[in-house]
Amino acid sequence: MKTQRQEFCPAHTTPADPPATKNRRLLALPLAVVGLAVAGPGAVDLGWYVPTGRATVVLLGLSLAIFFLGVRIRARHSVAVHAGEQLLQIGDRPWRKTRQVGRPGSPGPGRIRATRRHPVSQPAPERSPANVDIEAVRAEAAAFLELFRAENPQAGSIGPRVAAVMREIDLTGTYWHTPEELAFGARVAWRNNSRCIGRLYWRSLQVRDLRTVSNAGEVAGHCFDHLRAAHNGGKIRPMISVFAPETPYRSAPRIWSEQLVRYAGYEQPDGRVLGDPRYLTYTTELIKRGWQPPERPGAFDVLPLVVETVEDGPRMFQLPEEAVHEVPLEHPELPWFADLGIRWHAVPVISNFRLVIGGVSYPAAPFNGWYMGTEIGARNLGDGDRYALVPEVAEQLGLDTSDEATLWRDRALVEINRAVLHSFKANGVTISDHHTESHRFLIHLEREERAGRRCPADWSWIVPPMSGSQTPVFHRYYDTEDRVPNFFADDDAVRRGLQGGPPAFR
Repeated sequence: MKTQRQEFCPAHTTPADPPATKNRRLLALPLAVVGLAVAGPGAVDLGWYVPTGRATVVLLGLSLAIFFLGVRIRARHSVAVHAGEQLLQIGDRPWRKTRQVGRPGSPGPGRIRATRRHPVSQPAPERSPANVDIEAVRAEAAAFLELFRAENPQAGSIGPRVAAVMREIDLTGTYWHTPEELAFGARVAWRNNSRCIGRLYWRSLQVRDLRTVSNAGEVAGHCFDHLRAAHNGGKIRPMISVFAPETPYRSAPRIWSEQLVRYAGYEQPDGRVLGDPRYLTYTTELIKRGWQPPERPGAFDVLPLVVETVEDGPRMFQLPEEAVHEVPLEHPELPWFADLGIRWHAVPVISNFRLVIGGVSYPAAPFNGWYMGTEIGARNLGDGDRYALVPEVAEQLGLDTSDEATLWRDRALVEINRAVLHSFKANGVTISDHHTESHRFLIHLEREERAGRRCPADWSWIVPPMSGSQTPVFHRYYDTEDRVPNFFADDDAVRRGLQGGPPAFR
């Protein structure tokens, strides 16, 4: 049996007035009218004739008392409205509708604006559940707001904002970020992510504020919009779509897929795998749940997107063809390479990491940069437990594979990576090679040090999976301590993305 949950965020929407407030407002006007009606007989024309009879004077006095009682009740409500902090109301106009019925149109970067409104009278929400560590949330929120103020001095004093946030946390166990805080937090999360080598452009991350979206179908639809917008005709835009946060009263949506675009893996009668072996179990589970592969399965069949909510459970959504942009691979000097039929998708949108900003968790916040060539050529296509193309390419090259000392693996791997870089550039799709990206990372590191900030980095992820010692990031040590805001991988989310379950909400 589902329990009733709080359906609003105090700093996000204007909730309905509580019964007591409604009663006072409804009572105020009738009392005032009655007072005037009873006092009316004492008024003659436009002048005020005050009768001198004792009974009449008593009646008039009673009428005026009733009148002022009504005014006072209304005035008390008005004071409640204007005494509180000003709160940001998200969305000053309805979103435009798309042609697809039932899903709000994607607002795109910057389309959802915050406007200053009169503060609103709030009912006292239920106090947060006992299992919420209020002090931890308060501490993380305070630290984040201090960071926001330090890097955004134009925001002015944060005292009133901190006070309002602390009040909200005490009442609800969480709080609602302003759009400016959300955008800053998402960008800093990218800046702090120790596994990413491409952080030089962290300020350019475009933030889609979709925190009002929690329905599974709408989440999927906005994910498809994300793929289209991030592709940008091949000029890949770094982008993040932030969906509803986790709160003590409402669980946030989950996206099962590791990335929005993933390829299926099918076990063959001879034990080999057609497609991506990493997603063999995941593919099998989705088929059990009702997904129908193509009539003739191939090595690059796009898996459906799985979105789970408390209300809907896990639901599968086939990605529209126009949202999945793929690059067919060919080699600049080897004509036979195109005959291998290899391709890869253009936009790497990581979709099952949890974005954490100032004590608030966003489990569904898919984000992307652009590919570094070795991610595709050396890992996705080259790893022995993925597409494992190295032996096949080595054979096509006529290399001696009988002895590891011939370095046939290295020679074949280089040609695969050359094909990846050449193909993306020939198709006008943004990509970077590992040497260039390594130099860019050191520029980012230097800038962070000049700004007085520590830059966490995981050496095993920063050093490229090919020719590592030939890149400048190889020859140094890094600060390994994780910082927040950041993106985190949950064990349960990783399991769902590889095994197709179990569901988050059962």
